[in-house]
Amino acid sequence: MNIDISNKLPFYCSEHENQFFERKSARIKPLDTLKHLVAFSNAEGGQLVIGIEDDGIVTGFNYSGAHNIDEYRNICLMELKETPISPKFDILEVKNENNQDDKILIISVDVSSDRVIKSYDGRVYLRQNDKSRELSFEQIQQLQYDRGQRYFEDETVKGADLSDIDNDLLNYYKSIMNISGLSNEEVLKARNLLINGMITNAGILLFGKNPSKFLPQARLRVIKYSGMYQKVGTEINIIKEKTFDSAIPNIIRDVREFINTQLREFQYLDKDGIFKIMPEYPEFAWFEGIVNALTHRNYSIRGEHIKVLIFDDRLEILSPGLLPNIVTIENILNQRYSRNPRIARTLCEFGWVKEMNEGVKRIYSEMEKLFLNKPKYSEPNYNVLLVLENNILNRSMRIEDKIKDLISQKEFDKLNTDEKMILHYMYNTGKEMTTKLATDLINKGGTFCRKLLKNLEAKGLLEWHGTSVNDRTQYYTLNF
Repeated sequence: MNIDISNKLPFYCSEHENQFFERKSARIKPLDTLKHLVAFSNAEGGQLVIGIEDDGIVTGFNYSGAHNIDEYRNICLMELKETPISPKFDILEVKNENNQDDKILIISVDVSSDRVIKSYDGRVYLRQNDKSRELSFEQIQQLQYDRGQRYFEDETVKGADLSDIDNDLLNYYKSIMNISGLSNEEVLKARNLLINGMITNAGILLFGKNPSKFLPQARLRVIKYSGMYQKVGTEINIIKEKTFDSAIPNIIRDVREFINTQLREFQYLDKDGIFKIMPEYPEFAWFEGIVNALTHRNYSIRGEHIKVLIFDDRLEILSPGLLPNIVTIENILNQRYSRNPRIARTLCEFGWVKEMNEGVKRIYSEMEKLFLNKPKYSEPNYNVLLVLENNILNRSMRIEDKIKDLISQKEFDKLNTDEKMILHYMYNTGKEMTTKLATDLINKGGTFCRKLLKNLEAKGLLEWHGTSVNDRTQYYTLNF
């Protein structure tokens, strides 16, 4: 990608080292840079900038103790003969800390999709957040096995070309990356999403107008059920369902908006006497779970799509394929590896994918903040399953206990199930009650519900508001 890097110096100096970026002084031995280049190549690609200190000070190459730029440029050809890589080298003219004309070297490394890259000494490194970590023999074997799944990203889609790209989405991406001057073709080629004029699987998933036209598995389906179990046939209990099958960034945006309309909020009376709202789940937890599924699922598995299932007591995210081989249920909090590095990196640039493995860790912490059970990861039937429990039963019991405290245990025990449901709903939501709302809530007729509300009024539990029995705006409020 022929991008003007003349204005990138502030970024290179201030950016925190991360999954895709490392900077080093020119005092580093050229041989020692291979560790980081190998690590980037085995992960999701990245950039190594030489000539800037860890604290962001530009020291360049014009000082005693600095190595020559050409030594860094030649080291890959000389030492990585068994598993070669082809980094891109850019030299940026700068002013060093002494305000002298100087240079820095930017080495850009693409991801290796078809082989595990080894360093000159046979060691294998993988970029993990802001570190280049050496892998064990077992991890190297796992990495080698996973290369076949990674190659899926770079396979071209038969019959797909530039006309199948969502230009609005790609232009938005270019604006984020500050590369609006480049053509769509140049951008896709640079990210290896366009090969010989044909769109790759990763390209169609990220920027396609209609990805499921070519990859039917590229869908996400949300299903909301009534109750805690999935029923079929005459007892089918689906309340709402919607399928999302556009490009991944659009799915992320649209599914977030839709699910927010399907989840409940719980109202509770705090110690200060003020009603407060508690979400059914922390948004970050379920949203990050969905982003992770879209980023890391095994898209080579055809006929299966991502499912988000919403039950009364839990939310499930089911993603086809097992975890990437180097990631396990046991190490998921600390181990990072992407099966789909091109998708992961692009979504990171969009701002969706979190750095430093923050995502999974924060799912746990956000659930804990709302006093909810820990997230549950498992791998049933060759899928990755994330379950978030909302603890609705405990919340219901707390609300019921509050009502008992307010109206006495004896009075509460005399109430029938429908009466308890009305009071529970009004206390939990803080809403006024009407006959129509009561009919919807307990699924009984209007006459029955009018009598029910009048009985609760007679017991002193509800207060009626209206001008007459025929007042269409009449309603009830809690009287305790």
